[in-house]
Amino acid sequence: MKISTRAGRIEPFYVMEVAKAASQLAREVANSSRPMIFLNIGEPDFTAPEAVQEAAHKAIRDGATQYTQATGLEPLRERISQWYAQRFGADVPARRIVITAGASAALQLACLALIDAGDEVLMPDPSYPCNRHFVSAAEGNAVLIPTTADERYQLSADKVSQAWTPRTRGVLLASPSNPTGTSIHPDELRRIHEVVKSHDGVTLVDEIYLGLSYDDTYGHTGLAIDDQIISINSFSKYFNMTGWRLGWLVVPDALVPVVERLAQNLFICASTVAQHAALACFEPDSLAVYEQRRSEFKARRDYFIPALEQLGLSVPVQPDGAFYAWADCREWCARLGVQGSWDLAYTLMKESHLAVTPGRDFGTAQTADFLRFSTASSMAHLQEAVARLKALAG
Repeated sequence: MKISTRAGRIEPFYVMEVAKAASQLAREVANSSRPMIFLNIGEPDFTAPEAVQEAAHKAIRDGATQYTQATGLEPLRERISQWYAQRFGADVPARRIVITAGASAALQLACLALIDAGDEVLMPDPSYPCNRHFVSAAEGNAVLIPTTADERYQLSADKVSQAWTPRTRGVLLASPSNPTGTSIHPDELRRIHEVVKSHDGVTLVDEIYLGLSYDDTYGHTGLAIDDQIISINSFSKYFNMTGWRLGWLVVPDALVPVVERLAQNLFICASTVAQHAALACFEPDSLAVYEQRRSEFKARRDYFIPALEQLGLSVPVQPDGAFYAWADCREWCARLGVQGSWDLAYTLMKESHLAVTPGRDFGTAQTADFLRFSTASSMAHLQEAVARLKALAG
């Protein structure tokens, strides 16, 4: 069967390939003294709070399961608008918010609405692989620009300006970022956006980890800078609803009917039950739970990263958000006689029953020298992981 050129351009999601191998081994060692510990997938170990679960049950019991409009339930769009005002002091009208089937659908809609075949989109290296694949699926070209620890692994206005060509359509950033957990300083984001605007381009910012920000310097939405910035967000991370597949997209007014038309045809709407459930996310009791959990994620970061540092797995930049540690593993590769983070990840899996993510997925700028650890697991699991790493290190 002939496969489309478009499909052929999409590389495997290596995070999931490693996860499959880890899951297979996990079955084999499940009843051993050292079952597999998973620090590879960026998924909170918390589930949706009780009020959110009950809202889903009620929607089902009440028969509130029919299609919604493609842009989503109006009350949910209003709740999100209010959350921006209360949490970030940003004026984001509900009419500019489109509810989507996860952040993945939001990115797909944004790319299909804005990118033509051959358009280039500038992105930092390292960055989340699926973001560049959404650009490729829209027949654009993701241009990865190497970044450094001094730049917090984020693009700068100078680099965007230098990399801009007649084929460049815009930038796709993430703040906080996966895999590094680092954010763009609001002043630098403003400068980047000015460069993009000067070329009549588009600024897209993946903000799915914004709720899990731990530093007031960086915990700001790009939507406060300009209503022409496009933001992608999700109920998966801060709101602990990964499998519910619900997200949202904030776009300029002129883009709303374009995205709505695409959504009508591609998705009809996001899950109605998930939308009704998400209304309960913004109740005071639910928000209190989320804030307590945010504190727990910060505590995990504050324990785990110093522990990695003591073991020779240095983290060049302290993450200010999300739940990742981007660790330089060259010392460990030399110590264990393996070639790069891919081989080291499999060594840790087999020798320590510890699943982590090699840097391969996230770009080509020295990513073979890095492992990504997820601190979305429990403190007990993180402590046991450190003990196993110590034992392997001797």
